[in-house]
Amino acid sequence: MTATYTFQAEIRQLLHTLIHSLYQDREIFLRELISNGSDALNRIQFETLTQRDIRDADAELVIRITADSEANTLTISDTGVGMTREEVIDHLGTISKSGVRAFLEQAKGANGNVATDIIGQFGVGFYSIFMVADKVEVHTLSYLPDAEPVLWTSTGEETYEIDAGTRTTRGTDVILYLKEDAHEFLETYRLQQIIKTHSNYVAFPIFVGDGEEPVNQQKAIWRRPASDVSDEEYNAFYKSLTLDFKDPLLRIHTTSDAPTQYYALLYLPTSREPSMFSPRKEAGLQLYARKILIQDYCTDLLPDYLSFVQGAVDSEDLPLNVSRETVQANKIMHALKKAITGKVLRQLKDTSKNEPEVYIQFWEEFGPFIKQGMITDPENKERLLPLLRFHSTTHPDALVTLDEYVERMQEVKGQEAIYYVLGDTQSTAARSPHLEPFRARGIEVLYFTETVDSFLINSLFEYNDHPLKNVDDADLDLSEVGELQDNSQDDSPTLEEDALENVRGRFEQALGERVKAVRISKVLTGTTSPARLVSPEGSIDRHTQRVYRMLDREYEVPQKILELNPHHPIIFNLGQHLADGGELVDTAIEQVYENALLLDGLHPNPADMVERIQRLMELALGR
Repeated sequence: MTATYTFQAEIRQLLHTLIHSLYQDREIFLRELISNGSDALNRIQFETLTQRDIRDADAELVIRITADSEANTLTISDTGVGMTREEVIDHLGTISKSGVRAFLEQAKGANGNVATDIIGQFGVGFYSIFMVADKVEVHTLSYLPDAEPVLWTSTGEETYEIDAGTRTTRGTDVILYLKEDAHEFLETYRLQQIIKTHSNYVAFPIFVGDGEEPVNQQKAIWRRPASDVSDEEYNAFYKSLTLDFKDPLLRIHTTSDAPTQYYALLYLPTSREPSMFSPRKEAGLQLYARKILIQDYCTDLLPDYLSFVQGAVDSEDLPLNVSRETVQANKIMHALKKAITGKVLRQLKDTSKNEPEVYIQFWEEFGPFIKQGMITDPENKERLLPLLRFHSTTHPDALVTLDEYVERMQEVKGQEAIYYVLGDTQSTAARSPHLEPFRARGIEVLYFTETVDSFLINSLFEYNDHPLKNVDDADLDLSEVGELQDNSQDDSPTLEEDALENVRGRFEQALGERVKAVRISKVLTGTTSPARLVSPEGSIDRHTQRVYRMLDREYEVPQKILELNPHHPIIFNLGQHLADGGELVDTAIEQVYENALLLDGLHPNPADMVERIQRLMELALGR
């Protein structure tokens, strides 16, 4: 008995967009149908191994594509799990509302092949058939022994029909009654071309017409010897998996028999941002157990900081009764994660040594991820340390390893610590007043300019017995480190001790509780910076406060120690004006303090300074 159903409103909107707006590169429909057939075959392969009572248990696992020029139909058949009547309604009449909304939102700004390439991202791939077909029939019979065959029919309008089917063997036939302008998809060579482009590595044979040989390569590339796989094949598999137009930056093809048996083919992309066309919007690797896909996005094989890695892992050791949806934590999975993580980190280390240019390209994209690993993965900390790279005051345009820094610091008299400076960007950090005494002594300082660096500091206390020190430490003592350059001191006049104390006191009075204290600096020796803000002992929270400001979280300006440079003309001139009192002195003090906040990346709203700067200009010009 025929029953008529109405599509969800979301599906009707989707169908309208597909039928009336998207025309170019319509071949994507075949990729989607083959992908659905492959999923059905994967599932029946799994069910066959875990259940006894299955319809057509010995049926060949295959996808067949047949074109009928006279009837103007294209049929895509599989011998997979098939569907019951209830499953047909659930899968072909219902869809995720959020998925449709996301698709339609992206499709608004796209056209042609761009829009059709995003179809597979949101679980709407089946409905791409209506870009090429006026009518579609789905004949299906479930693998369950008591199931009845079902026929689903739709013309892409508001309703669809479900009736008793006639299929006698397990699986699904999707019959497309092609539009007049879609006859190209009846041609054998065109179908073969599409399969080789989009579905070449589907794990089941795909036959077209009466062909006796499958069109696709079929054999899992990761199970082939690396010596038998060309660069072109490796790159083609990567692109078929991710739809990334670019070749991967690095690949890892590895096998192991002990302590855990596995095959793995992993790729590191060139960009941290996935291609907008990529169907893989979630993190995770494909996980196979004895050639059977059991999880498409397995996040248990690599730590979060390596979530950008793409590829597949296949193990003979995983039990076949492991859940396809959720891989339970067990000893085998733990061993796989440890082994695969180790392989990726070793590959990165080897690349950094043997192909430094490639590694620099990797670091510029994924450096923050490696720093994240330093924070979250103490077990692999020693492997991650050699991978770290930083810009420095000595090599602002290059990337510096910690080993290179330590080697160079041996040339500086008395240097035992590794120094770093925090800043929002390298250009702002380079202007930090904290660097003045280091430049004067020829001491290299590392730039920590990424958000994650503020957290990295809390896990990177030392390297090879050399402590890491922030250049804004209140107890900084460089008296025995390096040698002052001849031109580091300036001949500018300095205040007498009493006058200098008066200036210090006036700063303390004007700034009040905004600062922990005001003192005369022992390290600022030149005339570049009038003051600097240093962190009191134990104030590790200064890093967290900086992150809060960068992330627009609730933020309070940290209470720091303000150090005054006795050699700077501004401090000298303030001493001369103290007797006059008045507006100029306190306005200048406020500006010196906020300038220091700005240079440290701690000012909550720099625009607030504009009015004061203008007032100082007026006073300086005598108006």
